[in-house]
Amino acid sequence: MLTDHQEWSSPSLPLPWNPAAWYQLAAAGGWQAVVADTAYSMAQDIVTARCEGSVGLTAAWCALPFSVPVLCATATGPGIQALQTAVKAAAAEGLPLQRMVVALVATSAGRLPAPVRAAATMLQSRVSAVVSVPYEQRIRTYGLTDADRLKSGAVDAGFDLAHAVLASAVSVWGEPLPPAPAPAVAIPSPARHASEEVPA
Repeated sequence: MLTDHQEWSSPSLPLPWNPAAWYQLAAAGGWQAVVADTAYSMAQDIVTARCEGSVGLTAAWCALPFSVPVLCATATGPGIQALQTAVKAAAAEGLPLQRMVVALVATSAGRLPAPVRAAATMLQSRVSAVVSVPYEQRIRTYGLTDADRLKSGAVDAGFDLAHAVLASAVSVWGEPLPPAPAPAVAIPSPARHASEEVPA
């Protein structure tokens, strides 16, 4: 995971828009895996790109080598409706639903509402996996500054989510995963000194 090590309450850093820039950064650093956290309306992005005849941000992320999209939604009625709309839009555009993992994040303690559980069951056959993330007040208040004090349910959900992403990648590209193609990095040639000039 690439992180800026800022305080949890700090504003976000300005980040590159183009997903390929993140892939370049990952390849240059020799990372085995990179988690890019984005916050935008996927359905709106897909519809806007279709209307403009352009490649949307969602499609650009999905087109990266060995990418596994993770769709996050609150485990509420409105959250599920937004998720279902996004899944329908992605299916209409031919985006790789079979690679996608869904994370349903609870907004309060207790069992998920019945409509959320029903929707999660229906989504199971359309995406690679659906993972429930329990409510964890400590993350909302302090972020991951005291990760060792998280409840076991939140930690288990993190493992489940990571396992689901890896399982999705393996099911598509095999095991072991092939190395991702390293993009070429332009390195400027060093300037020559006058004494090093080759005579004409």
